Amino acid sequence: MVDNSTPHNASDYDEEIFKTVPFYHLFHTETIDLVRTILPDVSVWLDTGCGTGYLVEQALPLLPNTCFLLADPAPAMLDRARVRLARFPSARVRFLGAVSSEGLVGVVPETPQVISAIQCHHYGGDQVRKRATDTCFRLLEKGGLYVTFENVRPDNSRSVEIGLDRWCHFQREEGRSQQAVKEHRSRFDRNYFPITIAQHLELLRVTGFSVVEIFWLSHMQAGFYAIK
Repeated sequence: MVDNSTPHNASDYDEEIFKTVPFYHLFHTETIDLVRTILPDVSVWLDTGCGTGYLVEQALPLLPNTCFLLADPAPAMLDRARVRLARFPSARVRFLGAVSSEGLVGVVPETPQVISAIQCHHYGGDQVRKRATDTCFRLLEKGGLYVTFENVRPDNSRSVEIGLDRWCHFQREEGRSQQAVKEHRSRFDRNYFPITIAQHLELLRVTGFSVVEIFWLSHMQAGFYAIK
């Protein structure tokens, strides 16, 4: 049984995710570049759905005055993140525990200027995504930046099939087995529940963000940012 919401156990996640999601490493470098552009002096950055801590590890040397708060609903992911980030002092890295985004109210000790949610809000359906987005908005400082990446749904059924075909081709090219590729394809609308780009943008607007933009799109993944 997998120990988190993704198809990969935490112990295998770092190796397998790069074979599964095209350009996955760029989700993180683009997020960090965006933060350094909009809020280069950020003092508190909350990474919800932090996984194994890969994003925070990349960001720490580039933002030497930032304290990072990490949360993830999967204890196994947090265990991996603690090992990855053990060399950094507690003044720079603080773990909030095994909690999902919608459960963060009352858990976050400081008001973050940045909240990131990378590939973590598409697992529970529309209502969970809405609550998670609303919680991030409420926690964020006025003028703060919210960044999220999610799997997205193309606008029609034919485009969905084309997107999934391309996604499967990528995974086979990366050496994943035919069975693993087939199982991953079957997760669409069963284990995760993507919405369209237009629906993402509308969700951010109705949540209350004053600036809403898409800043990354590739295959069936998109990155969005919003300013409170």
